[in-house]
Amino acid sequence: MPCLNEAETLAVCIDKAQGYLQRSGVVGEVLIADNGSTDGSQQIAVDHGARVVGVEEKGYGNALMGGIVAAHGTYVIMGDADDSYDFSKLDPFIERLRAGDELVMGNRFRGGIAPGAMPPLHKYLGNPVLSTVGRVLFRSDIRDFHCGLRGFNRESILGLGLITTGMEFASEVVVKSTLSGLKISEVPTTLDKDGRSRPPHLRSWRDGWRHLRFLMLFSPRWLFLIPGLVAFFVGLLGTVALSFGPLVFGAVGLDVSSQVYLAALTVVGWQAVLFALLTKLYARHEGFYLPRSQAFERFAERATLESGALIGLGLVLVGIVIGIVQVVAWGSAGFGAQDPVDTMRLAVPAALALMLGAQTIMASLFLGILSVDVRRA
Repeated sequence: MPCLNEAETLAVCIDKAQGYLQRSGVVGEVLIADNGSTDGSQQIAVDHGARVVGVEEKGYGNALMGGIVAAHGTYVIMGDADDSYDFSKLDPFIERLRAGDELVMGNRFRGGIAPGAMPPLHKYLGNPVLSTVGRVLFRSDIRDFHCGLRGFNRESILGLGLITTGMEFASEVVVKSTLSGLKISEVPTTLDKDGRSRPPHLRSWRDGWRHLRFLMLFSPRWLFLIPGLVAFFVGLLGTVALSFGPLVFGAVGLDVSSQVYLAALTVVGWQAVLFALLTKLYARHEGFYLPRSQAFERFAERATLESGALIGLGLVLVGIVIGIVQVVAWGSAGFGAQDPVDTMRLAVPAALALMLGAQTIMASLFLGILSVDVRRA
């Protein structure tokens, strides 16, 4: 149990857990990962037969990782020390763990949420939305990503390389377990109104954003690739189409000024696509857990500094050729005044090809740096 000034409820949580161990015959311990309590929680824990581990680094994730590392058991069940979870009813978790599951998540929406136990903002918006985002991005079957009561095989979880320090730790456990192929299940659990008189440590908007940010950063496909591809193709098609003349849609007309903005959209989209590819290639190189597909693995095998640089050089040459054609046409007219609209109609695609080519070459050089084999300690 992570603990930060839980003197009001800590004793009852420990007693319920101790009672469960005695009644079930499970050989175990109650471990309190104290994160710097100043209300005497440590002594309460000792008086009620728990082992206390001090964790100096502040944060929910830090406290939990400190406890997991210090735990002696093959399996660990974690839960908040605010008496919102019933530690006397852990049989569903134990059964699934003994059946071979490596992560067993509680589901409060299936087990029941007592009146007043969860703010409406969390119950109807925060948890459902974030859980849905997690399921979509990582193809997970878990429907309650942020349930604080969960059990797991200690060695399996320690092998994930968990790094977050705050509330987003709850999401990281599920995401990395899913990406690494651990056997995961979900069991109904109940959520009661906590027994504290002080406000909870959780901050709705701040911690909700931290969860969402983590989910997005670990899914470059949705953060960079898909938005980037949409922007790239919309911008490119519009830029090319306007190279042949203005476009009219009913009362709306598009011309070279629109072409400039569409070219900018193309550049931004291409940059996002490159970011997605480089992020996943870097994760692959460093062994990070990010979603991968067979198509990406095939791309990763073929992506080299040389191939990317050649593509970039080709785009640069396209831009140069268009520029040369314009200069030749200008010379044949005696280098006199030009029609700015007609000039821009070809100058924009030329500049776009030069920018895309330069971006691609620089991204390929960065890929070359990522691909350097190094000796690791």
